[in-house]
Amino acid sequence: MSVLNNSEVQLFLLIGIPGLEHAHIRISIPICLMYLVAIMGNSTILFIIKTEPSLHEPMYYFLAMLAISDLGLSFSSLPTMLRIFLFNTTEISPNACFAQEFFIHGFTVMDSSVLLVMSLDRFLAIHYPLRYSSLLTSNRVAKMGLTLAIKSILLVLPFPFTLKRLKYCQKNLLSHSYCLHQDTMKLACSDNKINVIYGFFVALCTMLDLALIVLSYMLILKTVLSIASLAERLKALNTCVSHICAVLIFYVPIIALAVMHRFAKYKSPLVVILIADTFLLLPPLMNPIVYCVKTRQIREKVLGKLFNICRRQELEY
Repeated sequence: MSVLNNSEVQLFLLIGIPGLEHAHIRISIPICLMYLVAIMGNSTILFIIKTEPSLHEPMYYFLAMLAISDLGLSFSSLPTMLRIFLFNTTEISPNACFAQEFFIHGFTVMDSSVLLVMSLDRFLAIHYPLRYSSLLTSNRVAKMGLTLAIKSILLVLPFPFTLKRLKYCQKNLLSHSYCLHQDTMKLACSDNKINVIYGFFVALCTMLDLALIVLSYMLILKTVLSIASLAERLKALNTCVSHICAVLIFYVPIIALAVMHRFAKYKSPLVVILIADTFLLLPPLMNPIVYCVKTRQIREKVLGKLFNICRRQELEY
């Protein structure tokens, strides 16, 4: 659907899943459950880390930062996803769209940056085990967290302003269930060269994070291979499993989407939309599950809290 005259577009149109509009209500059930699990899981991680003094360590502080950015990512896309799948409401005003893409891109950059510092944390813990506590003090971790938040805001702050200066006079149909910078700028009928260049720069920064994560793991692997004991090698590598899973969960959908947009000649709109929705839904959903399953300290504290709650309820009855 598009506006046929040259008057400026008043509303953008989002889409659900093409060809399955009749099933949107049924599709909304697993989507709502995924959001619920993601919000509860990340909130639980934050609660456990805050209330357990034994988890007041750099690794868990970075995990708390990841949980905050995942919550932000969930809440950023939640309104439009639920409106589309529950109420079949696809309209969104330009200003609301620009605001949404700012928060989605901001928390995406935050996620990427936190994963990078978590890889640095793992490298320092393995390469300098005796100096680890003195290298990553609580004060330094707090400063790093603040720096990451400021970097994320400043990096995507130009997005809504550069989009707002564009004119939208014909096309108004977006390609996803939420607003993205690269999707919105394609609808403009005025020159969007600045948006293309700056969008590429932000994407490059995210890919630089991935390159540095890979470099960190190369250094980690080099350090691990220098350890004489096989048991100690496996123990060191085991501390990285949760983080490696988080990196794969975050970057694989992004890379798959970028490759499809760039190289796929006859890409299926359905596949593109499913991968794009996976990019927003999967990391907030899976990160708490992965860290609860693979990190013994988190798992024990969560199960302990659940056991105490169940025991209190039994005593009340």
